[in-house]
Amino acid sequence: MSNYFTTLNNINVNDKTEKKNGLTYLSWAWAWGEVKKLYPDTVYTIYENDLGWNYHTDNKTAWVKTGVTVNGIEHIEYLPVMDYRNKSIPADTVTSFDVNKAIQRSLTKALARHGLGLYIYAGEDLPEDDKGEPTKRADKKADEPGFAEMAESQITKSQANVLKTLINQFGADEKKLCDYYKVASVEVMTNEQYSTALVELKKKYSKDK
Repeated sequence: MSNYFTTLNNINVNDKTEKKNGLTYLSWAWAWGEVKKLYPDTVYTIYENDLGWNYHTDNKTAWVKTGVTVNGIEHIEYLPVMDYRNKSIPADTVTSFDVNKAIQRSLTKALARHGLGLYIYAGEDLPEDDKGEPTKRADKKADEPGFAEMAESQITKSQANVLKTLINQFGADEKKLCDYYKVASVEVMTNEQYSTALVELKKKYSKDK
């Protein structure tokens, strides 16, 4: 049986992308249609919070949680609700449009975890089967044009303080948390790492409680 990940990972998606603010975006509609054509049983899930909202919040910022299941395997993606500058939007100003856009981007990234367009997020120009092996972009940095959307902005001082407060409140180990995300300190986390850390801390706290 062929590996579905390899099949999706070998699809060249370059002509289905567009660049905005120095980041590369893959068309959500095209990505979903392509996967459904190959694997009709594919489904997606938009995870709601306890109140039934289609996004989650710590009352400071907001994020969405989505999942895509292909061949019975689900990959989950967390994504901050961000503005056009890829900065987290304050929770009290988040609109339904902002959330809907974040959900579409999150689902596209969840699809990438199954292989489709993943090479873009790795900062590569072509899928493996086009040249036998991935072609790395020379001296590519996360803030340069063409790098994937996954290269997101660093959290604000306010966000770092929120995370530190929760770490102290829950009795978590800040160093272990930083080691897990491979960062020198909480202050240099990306928005995506921040959102995921918040969810995991609260999840662990709820279980321990």
